[in-house]
Amino acid sequence: MSTFEFKTPVSDEDIRKVHIGDVIYLTGDIVTGRDDVHHRVVIGGKEPPVDLTGKAIFHAGPIMKKISSDGEPDKFKVVSVGPTTSMRMEKAQAEFLAKTGVKIIIGKGGMGPKTTQGCIDNCAIHTIFPGGCAVVAAEEVIDCEGVEWLDLGMPEAMWKLKCERFGPLIVSIDSYGNNLIENNKVEFNTRREKALEDLKGKLSFME
Repeated sequence: MSTFEFKTPVSDEDIRKVHIGDVIYLTGDIVTGRDDVHHRVVIGGKEPPVDLTGKAIFHAGPIMKKISSDGEPDKFKVVSVGPTTSMRMEKAQAEFLAKTGVKIIIGKGGMGPKTTQGCIDNCAIHTIFPGGCAVVAAEEVIDCEGVEWLDLGMPEAMWKLKCERFGPLIVSIDSYGNNLIENNKVEFNTRREKALEDLKGKLSFME
């Protein structure tokens, strides 16, 4: 396992350095985007209002607080920003990568074969932010530079966040098609079967 410090925009060369199990800390631009953003871009065919080339998309629905006064331009602060289950975006993620140039996906849990192929085709990676650390994540956001598609609602909008050493981000799918979660499932099932075989004959209800 290796640890990397990246700044956006991230290059293909950067992405090819990392492999599953590696850890990344990311500084720069991260944009939130959940189901509705992916569907609007992929199914609805709309161009994203943010240039995502070399950037990171965060599967998250943040809690935001307006901190500007009346008459001033809207300014928001992140209260909490925890990852959403990434598998919800599996249907559209590969096409989203191809259309936007996103290099780093951040979310919770694993993603499937379609996204894995999308990471190969577009030289991208999927990473996991530790669950239960939404307040910690908010502290790693140094500024909210604005919001797009707020008509989708606060959790589904595209929040433009400026981050400092955002992480740790564990690489779960790399650009070579390796999938950490799927590999772990195979390893778990292998160990499980062996453990069950070892227990047979020792426990009467398993005979």
